[in-house]
Amino acid sequence: MIRRAHELKEEKITGFKGGQGEVTILHILEEDKNEFNGKGRLYARFTLKPGTSIGLHQHSGDFEAYYIIKGQGLVNDNGTETIVKAGDMVLTKNGESHSITNNGDEDLEYMALILYV
Repeated sequence: MIRRAHELKEEKITGFKGGQGEVTILHILEEDKNEFNGKGRLYARFTLKPGTSIGLHQHSGDFEAYYIIKGQGLVNDNGTETIVKAGDMVLTKNGESHSITNNGDEDLEYMALILYV
């Protein structure tokens, strides 16, 4: 299967997980099309404009990995705040919490993958 760029599902969500601003999510795989075969629920490129954030939330029954493509962000990793930049990876395991804020002056872009434990 090949899905062309113009066929990818894009959504914009304001206040995602209690965060600030509008987050753009470009879904690479779609759960509702059974493309994870029951093993996960998200594989997508996220774009956050400066000042935009995803609120603090906990993972239960799954884990999430971020791979930073572009820009800079401030990640809350279980209460520890750390700056991340292009090339960095963030792993939030089952039962852990995280949030991310674009604290830079350009768009923050990253890939996110959520798989079930």
